[in-house]
Amino acid sequence: MRQTHEIDMRHGPLLGKILLFSVPLMCSGVLQLLFNAADIVVVGQFTGSNGGEAMAAVGSTSSLNTLIVNLFVGLSVGSNVLMARYYGARDWEKAKQVVHTSILLAVASGCALLVIGLALSAPVLRLMGTPENVLDQAVLYMRIIFVGMPAQMVYDFGAGLLRGVGDTRRPLIFLLISGVINVILNLIFVIVFHMGVAGVALATILSQTISAVLVVRCLMQGGTPYQLSLRKLCLSRDQALQMVRIGVPAGMQGAVFAVSNVVIQSSVNSFGSVTVAGNTAAANLEGFVYTAMNAFYQASLNFTSQNVGARNYHRVIPILLRCLTCVFVAGAGLGLLALTFARTLLGIYNSDPAVISAGLVRMGIIFLTYYLCGMMDVTCGSLRGMGYGVLPTVISVAGACGLRLLWIATIFSAQHTLEILYLSYPVSWGITLTAQLICFAIAYHKLRYHRSAGAVSMA
Repeated sequence: MRQTHEIDMRHGPLLGKILLFSVPLMCSGVLQLLFNAADIVVVGQFTGSNGGEAMAAVGSTSSLNTLIVNLFVGLSVGSNVLMARYYGARDWEKAKQVVHTSILLAVASGCALLVIGLALSAPVLRLMGTPENVLDQAVLYMRIIFVGMPAQMVYDFGAGLLRGVGDTRRPLIFLLISGVINVILNLIFVIVFHMGVAGVALATILSQTISAVLVVRCLMQGGTPYQLSLRKLCLSRDQALQMVRIGVPAGMQGAVFAVSNVVIQSSVNSFGSVTVAGNTAAANLEGFVYTAMNAFYQASLNFTSQNVGARNYHRVIPILLRCLTCVFVAGAGLGLLALTFARTLLGIYNSDPAVISAGLVRMGIIFLTYYLCGMMDVTCGSLRGMGYGVLPTVISVAGACGLRLLWIATIFSAQHTLEILYLSYPVSWGITLTAQLICFAIAYHKLRYHRSAGAVSMA
């Protein structure tokens, strides 16, 4: 029943198929980043003398946005893992249950996010110490963005289902369409209608709605044994519980990571709006490297899930080793490339020399070590693909987030500089990667010697 858009992850050479899966996913991630990048570039360049403030307003919301959204996005990881597992096992009835349950959970999650975002935007941004000269614009931007959360959740869950069967090309096409529309609407709303941050936020949610509609239409197309039917939408209790068991720990991990980033953003805010703007530009550039590395996290998760579902346990270690190699090459190579053209890239966001200088501080530390973050994520993806939900979360929270917060409370407090603040990232990545690899070895040993379906714990 293999469809032309699907990838057979259970048989044959791995490296070529990992790249076939990952490259469209990289491009999809880059296009998704264009939503936010277009917002930042347009408000930085086309809002006149207040461009720096508008840019800082948009950038200051990113860590808080990520914090709130990650609490729910983890559920899409659960649906992704289950879809890959049942696809690998050729269990079509359960795969169909996962599809329908996922779409219902996506809509419910999006509505919950809408309410939470509208209620918490202003008080939490104040708590974070967002500079007063950008606070009102930041609150406005964030509230409009959260109106589009139902569409974003539907796209995230739907794209996760397609990844589970190896289809990363059609989501790329959907994001290409919506990304182009987003850029065009940004320019129209800001340059023609002078809507500022409200305009770029509105453009973002309209383009997200388009991508959500396209992915739902794709799932509804006939010819697949897991076809979505809106008339048959129902919640499978068993599948929902498994999604929660796998996805909630993933969401909590993302949320706790975001908490540490909110703390770091608050520390950056203490250096003033110029530093915030430079940090925003550098962090946005990091996103393009991260999304390339994250494609191999998705590959490790989906390839491992399908092969565990098919009980091809001997392929689990080769999958991890190839994904680790690929993510190192991508992270180190793109990091060095970004550093080579750092000033030019930062200048795209804002031409102010002070903003560029602030961005260079972050880039000089993060990009040299960013591959550690990618390798950490790939190992985490393999653990989740093997069915472990809580274990990688506990390791990541303790190793990365806990250490990062401790660093800020102690070392950064003693030496209040941007360099010391940013060093918390590579230190936490390296320690957490080591712990994840140790736990992978233990988990694989268990998988190898306990091969019955019930023996693979969803811990």
